[in-house]
Parts: sequence; C-alpha cells; structure tokens
Amino acid sequence: MDWAEAAGRLIDAIGAPRFGAELAAALRVRVGYDYTVIFGYSGSARPVDLFDDFPEDRRRLHVDEYQEGPYLLDPFYLATRDRTEPGLWRLSQLAPDRFYQGEYYRSYYGQTGLAEEVGFLIALPPDRTVVVSLMRKEKRFSNAEMRALTQIRPVVDAACRKHWSDFETAGSPSAPNAEDRLERAFQSFGEGVLTPREREVVELTLRGHSADAIGKLLGISSGTVRIHRRNIYSKLRISSQGELFNGFITALAARVEMRPEE
Repeated sequence: MDWAEAAGRLIDAIGAPRFGAELAAALRVRVGYDYTVIFGYSGSARPVDLFDDFPEDRRRLHVDEYQEGPYLLDPFYLATRDRTEPGLWRLSQLAPDRFYQGEYYRSYYGQTGLAEEVGFLIALPPDRTVVVSLMRKEKRFSNAEMRALTQIRPVVDAACRKHWSDFETAGSPSAPNAEDRLERAFQSFGEGVLTPREREVVELTLRGHSADAIGKLLGISSGTVRIHRRNIYSKLRISSQGELFNGFITALAARVEMRPEE
C-alpha cells in the first residue's frame, strides 16, 4: 500500500471506529515503528485513550498506569499545558534538562524500554489537544524519517481534528470530569507541611528539572534550590527523590479514590 492509498483509506474512515487503526497503518507506510498510542488531553484532566495498538501487557503500563497519575509528569502532557506549538516533536525536545536522570524516568518511563517516542501535537479548541505518539523499541527515528513524517503532518492534523473534534463527549469512562482531582493533588502535595515555594520545587524536581534550571524558573539561586530540597526531605521525613516520587503517586491515588463530594 502506498501513501496515496493509505491517505484515502484514512479520510474514508473519519467518523468510523476504524479511524485509529487506519491512521496507524498510514503512518507505518512512511516509517516503521512498534507501537501507537493516541491520547486526548483536556486541560489538566485525566487523558482519554483514543486509540492504541499495544499488546495487553504493554497496555497496562502505557495506558492504565499512565492514566492513574504519571501523565502529570509526561513531557507531552506538559507541552499541552504550556501551549507548545502544534507539530511533530521528539520527546527529548520537550523534556526538562534532567529528565533522563529524574525519578519519573527511573520509576516509570524507563520501564517502557523504549528507544524513542515522537508525537504529533494537534490542537483542538478551546483547550484540548490530541497527541499521536509513535514508539520504537530498538532505535531512534532518523532525521530523514522525521522529515517524512513532517511532510504528511497536514493530512494527519486535519484528519484527527475532524474525527476527534468532540472526544470529550465520547462517553469514555476516562473522560475528563469537572473537578480535576489529580491536578489538585499535585498542587496540594505537602500542604500544611511544605511552604508554597517548597511545593513549587517539588513539582519542578519531579518533572525532571535540575537545581540550576529550577533556580532560573523561580528566580532564585541553585544553592537556594538545594536548601529547599533539604528542607523538603526533612519535613517529609524522606531521604531520596524516589521516596518523593512515591509519596506524590500515593497522594494522587488517594485523590482519585475520594468521592466527588469530598
């Protein structure tokens, strides 16, 4: 199957249940890769799994566990919140400076065993984004492959915006709710124990920023950031970033289990 035929099948599938599978097939006409996952993001709410082609054991890690909270530290999710320009992006282009040494990578993302992930960021009004992620287990996407994907981006963008224009009302159990309890857990982690500035340091640390980068973002010195980190560990009675990450995930789980009226 060539690209023209694949694009025709994709356009014909708009509005049909097979759209995600046709999109993945069309993308694989241009480049080879292992897995596709397409998430719909609406503000800070739990992402909707619009399509994936993972085997069941992979799906548990990449979708089920991801939706329970780790998505809040995902560079692709953060790009949707920061209103990063739509287009094709490598994960490494979006990640903070210490992402690959951070606890999110060590405790969650590193378990995927991926060599690289690239994604199309597709903006939908008013505050929604579709991210079409392509994942490889063995090697990075070459510059030539990235150019090949960029060439078909207008078709991918237009087709996804047409097909998923109303994904919020699709009736999925993962659809966003009005309360955004997960984001509130992020904002309130350590509340009553940590100062607002210390909670900012926690958030940026977990997202993978170095002390130097955090200092620049907050307008303080890297030495002050390190003092904040020592105080945070002391107040929370922990001794490592791993414990900090686990405490955050526990707070997320507790927030998800709360009843709406709580």
